[in-house]
Amino acid sequence: MVRYYAAALLPKILFCSFIKGFWQCVCLDRARLMAIALTAIAAVTLPSYGYAEDKLLTEAVQFNGTILYLSTKVPGLIFGAVRNGETALAGFGKIADGSEKVPDGDTMFRTASVSKVFCGGVLSSLAIDGKVQLTDRLQDRFGWDVTLPEKDGRALRLIDLVAQASGLPREVPVAEAPPSDPFSTNTKEAQIAALKDNPLLFAPGAAVLYSNFGYDLLGAALANVSGKPYAEVLRERVLDPLGMKDTVFNPRPEDEPRLMQGHNFDGSPMPIVPTSTAMECAGGLYSTADDLLRWMNWHVDNKPSAADAELRLLNHAAFLYRDGLASVMGLDDGGPMDAMGLGWVIMLPNEHRPLILQKSGGLQGMFLYVAIAPTRGVGAFFVMNEFNAAGFMAGVKTTNDLVAEIAPR
Repeated sequence: MVRYYAAALLPKILFCSFIKGFWQCVCLDRARLMAIALTAIAAVTLPSYGYAEDKLLTEAVQFNGTILYLSTKVPGLIFGAVRNGETALAGFGKIADGSEKVPDGDTMFRTASVSKVFCGGVLSSLAIDGKVQLTDRLQDRFGWDVTLPEKDGRALRLIDLVAQASGLPREVPVAEAPPSDPFSTNTKEAQIAALKDNPLLFAPGAAVLYSNFGYDLLGAALANVSGKPYAEVLRERVLDPLGMKDTVFNPRPEDEPRLMQGHNFDGSPMPIVPTSTAMECAGGLYSTADDLLRWMNWHVDNKPSAADAELRLLNHAAFLYRDGLASVMGLDDGGPMDAMGLGWVIMLPNEHRPLILQKSGGLQGMFLYVAIAPTRGVGAFFVMNEFNAAGFMAGVKTTNDLVAEIAPR
């Protein structure tokens, strides 16, 4: 796969496109490539803050986002980055079929499974306040009238759920739901029925398997510990302190004009559908690029005087290493998982790449990927509004490479 450079580090760049089933590559100098890219794109929309000082960051985001958009041909794309408190953002294409609006910082989209990192943030906050311990048994924190399964003498713990080591299957077995409300049958009752059927595939903590089911249960436990709905706990402990006013579980009526429309693998549009309360922790959030950049800047604020340093330290820690696990499944889509944190997939430093914490998400025709390097004060993300497997992998590589290239040394 082509490596794209934000600064003029190479005199030539290999530009490849997929045309009629064949890769075609031509060698273009950087000026010609930028001219072609900017001519092909109707607009590049940048928010009004955080660009004047770090012009290299702005150019890196514009250039890499342009190439990613042209190579993937998705209907709409947002690409953004943070560095040392500065932010840069570029939007491409249209937010929805029939719309002329270019995606920007105010565009709202599903975060899908990136919601899991927010859930890990809630767990971190509750642990710092002494409300829970990470090694607490789920049975003791759950509050449901069900005896949870064990395997090989191991009980489910909160850390097993958040680190994807629960042993639970990927999804809750549910009844078929209507396309207009596909998550409606994922209910507390369905989850209890599944738990009574001894669903554990391995002993908790012995292996890793990506599980939305596990995060559904984690959200229920955090709500029970807090004595209020999970949405309220998230708002109080994460969203409001960071000023994330446009991060919600279900878009409000006034949000409709700025919603990004997802598309399926065949390019057909997918509907905006309700978020079930049961799936809020696992994949329920909507957000905007501006809110996401604000959240990322909090995560990479590594100054000694930074507020919430203890919370950030816990939230970024590695708790389960790949070495010694019986198996690892479903965690390598953003790059090989070296360890699991509280929702974050952790990749240890490798050659010029710094320590990266990352998380991907995909739901209702939307792909999102976030990568941060807290030790370097850098992070980047992309969101595309089409299920495009090749496009997702290209976006992951572009994002990871950008983090490595702009990380202060």
